[in-house]
Amino acid sequence: MNPEILNQLVKTKMPYGKYKGVFICNIPEHYLVWYHSKGFPAGNLGMLLHTIYEIKLNGLEYLLKPLKK
Repeated sequence: MNPEILNQLVKTKMPYGKYKGVFICNIPEHYLVWYHSKGFPAGNLGMLLHTIYEIKLNGLEYLLKPLKK
């Protein structure tokens, strides 16, 4: 796992939608599941949403705790 991607997850805010302004790492799992079924957007945002989806799906949120300061 690229540490820069983990940093982006805790520092990047959702730019639009229901969770606009919420850090990507704090987006609820149910919303990520919905995005997974709909299809993640293209580009860096889609990669971040897919990454946090996989992290939450596999119970790996502890990887982000040291970065949330």
